[in-house]
Amino acid sequence: MLMAVGLLAMACTVVHAQDTTGGRALSLAEYEKAKTFTVGDLDKDTYIKFENTYVLDRNDFGKPYFITGDDGLKKRIDLYKLILKEGRVDLGTLIYYTTEKDHRYTVCLPGFNASPAVWEKYFSDIHAIDREEKNFVLKLSYVLSKELGFQLYRASAAAQGKDLRKERESGTYGNDICFPGDMQVTMADGSTRAVREIKAGDEIVTVNPVTHRSEAVAVKELAVHAAKDYTIARVLLLAATVVDTVGGRAVVLHSKWLEATPNHPIPTPGGHKKAGELQEGDELVCVDGQTGEYRTYKVWYKTESAGGVQRVYNIVAGGGSTVVMNGVVVSQK
Repeated sequence: MLMAVGLLAMACTVVHAQDTTGGRALSLAEYEKAKTFTVGDLDKDTYIKFENTYVLDRNDFGKPYFITGDDGLKKRIDLYKLILKEGRVDLGTLIYYTTEKDHRYTVCLPGFNASPAVWEKYFSDIHAIDREEKNFVLKLSYVLSKELGFQLYRASAAAQGKDLRKERESGTYGNDICFPGDMQVTMADGSTRAVREIKAGDEIVTVNPVTHRSEAVAVKELAVHAAKDYTIARVLLLAATVVDTVGGRAVVLHSKWLEATPNHPIPTPGGHKKAGELQEGDELVCVDGQTGEYRTYKVWYKTESAGGVQRVYNIVAGGGSTVVMNGVVVSQK
């Protein structure tokens, strides 16, 4: 069931590139072989044959991506179609991820009709790289979504065995409007502090969600709610700046995570929405970690699941209507 969910998400992504498969799918042996295919010059080698059997073709993907994350490190991602020469059968996509130290990781994204064993190996491989390369899956997700209309993050979650629907059903929905205790509040001096540690009299930042003007306000009260297994909405937000250059597409990618009870109000350009009602593409105001200015980020992915037994918290301030939680502008209670 869970693997089927992941495969369905993948099929929606790559089916347009797999119309000529005729039932021929990438085997596990071919998957492992494809990872050994190397490209000598990523800037010049756009069409390469291997063993007179397979072809790597970059022409449909075009320029590479150069992605700079919050850590300031630039990564390069190149995409090639993996084609069976006989019959011109599309088997999948070869992905070359090059670090700032010229270390190259090779990933093979299978075609939609590959077996569960191939998909399991793929997910295992990308998460192994993610343990070495911070935010690898996130950056790969961004590129594949731009190129193939696909959210790899959702499929990765399913492949890890997370039945999000069952987890959501097990959590407690209530009237408490609040945040887990480890969410970080932006203080007036620019530092951050876990919301559980906030106390009356502390000065925090409030931001006008329309003008983006910020000011310091004093905390009147920290509301603390009883420990329960609350359902928590987890929202991933991204802001990307893309510039076409002679050598490729330069991408500066910034990300934010926010966790809140599903009923907590969040200001958006179209009015307040509950955290649980946020949808992919919704715009929220966040602080840019590089410039310190407030700008628009987009909701990239959202889940709801039981957060485990814990207390949850909310701030009541002496002014303004918002607080900044994990770098995201949210409404006060």
